[in-house]
Amino acid sequence: MPNGIDPRWAWAEYKPSAKSPWDRKKVGHLYRRAAFGATWDELETALKAGPQQTIDRLLKGGDGLDDFERRTDLLKKKIADANNAQQARAWWLYRMLYTPHPLREKMTLFWHNHFATSNAKVNNIGYMLGQYDLMYQHALGNFADHLQAMSKDPAMLIWLDTNISPRNKPNENYARELMELFSLGIGNYTEEDIREAARAFTGWRIRDGKGVFVPEEHDPGVKTVLGRTGKFKGEDIVRICLEQKSAPYFIAGKLYRFLISETEPADETLLEPLAEDFRRSNYDFGKLVARVLRSNLFFDPRSYRARVKAPVDFALGIVRGLEGHVPAKEKKGRLLGTPALATALQAMGQDLFHPPSVKGWDGGTAWLNGQTLLYRQNLALAMTSTTDPRFGSRLDPAFVAYHHGVERDEELVDFFLDLFLEGEVPPETRQNLLDYMQKSKKQPVPVFWTSRDAHQHRVRALCHLVLTQPEFQLD
Repeated sequence: MPNGIDPRWAWAEYKPSAKSPWDRKKVGHLYRRAAFGATWDELETALKAGPQQTIDRLLKGGDGLDDFERRTDLLKKKIADANNAQQARAWWLYRMLYTPHPLREKMTLFWHNHFATSNAKVNNIGYMLGQYDLMYQHALGNFADHLQAMSKDPAMLIWLDTNISPRNKPNENYARELMELFSLGIGNYTEEDIREAARAFTGWRIRDGKGVFVPEEHDPGVKTVLGRTGKFKGEDIVRICLEQKSAPYFIAGKLYRFLISETEPADETLLEPLAEDFRRSNYDFGKLVARVLRSNLFFDPRSYRARVKAPVDFALGIVRGLEGHVPAKEKKGRLLGTPALATALQAMGQDLFHPPSVKGWDGGTAWLNGQTLLYRQNLALAMTSTTDPRFGSRLDPAFVAYHHGVERDEELVDFFLDLFLEGEVPPETRQNLLDYMQKSKKQPVPVFWTSRDAHQHRVRALCHLVLTQPEFQLD
């Protein structure tokens, strides 16, 4: 996104016009960024409803959320008791796929990368699921409250060593990452600020699975942090960080990268209206998300396909588009089927509950290399072939097309291009797909296939070809 764009226009509310109509392209963009892709019916419904009603629905969530929460909470407890990391990954994927509130789940994933904590060190999936609960609770809530609670979260206490920080030799890990990665950004603090803040975070231990403050383990002396002096505790340091000018800009900038563009960073002038509104709202993150999603800049063509799809978005976008139900049957407290999806995501570089470092996943072009592209193509094939034992016939492009009354070759090409790419491909790509459909009619097929079998095979192969287009790698 080029610098110099008018921030007043950028963050003003988008209103459909003849020049910028509410169309399938905008609907697909919204569902990719604010959810995990859309079904054909969701695309059609949103087209008729218009932007405001559609965004309102995403912000509020759909019906049945309470029942969904109760069902998944019961399973979560069993997974925590068993300390089963693979089932925890599968559980979260299940929630992402079937939640009535996909935006809240999407922003929980945003926070997982922001507060990147890995079970590789925590080694307690119950603590990791507890941190998930914390992020989900505050996903569209108040960031100040979120940051205070995260400072006392058991998984975070272990991850950044606050739980073993002695008063006579404070560990600086949490103080450093609080400023560098969680609130201010590099260049907005000094090494002395970190040393002094580390003293304030002494005294935290884990008792009965909860973070507790132990006064005798705390350094009660006077500290000077970011220009402020006092007998500070950890809560004071969080508050002081959020009083700094850079704090709202830092969080607004991360949200811009997540929802708008990762190819061009936003300058301070562009972020200023968001940051100042964020500060005035006392860090109401839900309000910030809503303003970005409703904005002109969010729906500007320069924001489309301006991010590389994370593996989670790549895989779940296929499942949702094909109206699939990846097997998730519970058996003795375990989820069956979604673990296979979790394993595929690990191979593509996104291992849920196991970010690679305290900085989280780099994202962008780091998601793509020769190996991960091959894994993506293989997963797309597994999901469209109906023969892969991991996914069986739960995802069937031919059935989806038939269900929506699409059978002729030209209609099929346009249907899958519209479903997954909003038709935004070069004319030659569309023609190549049409050529494939015509040529494939002449290919030999097994003698025991009916003409219907042959047609369905061609449809599934067509869908796979669409999912391997370069445009589908972009969000």
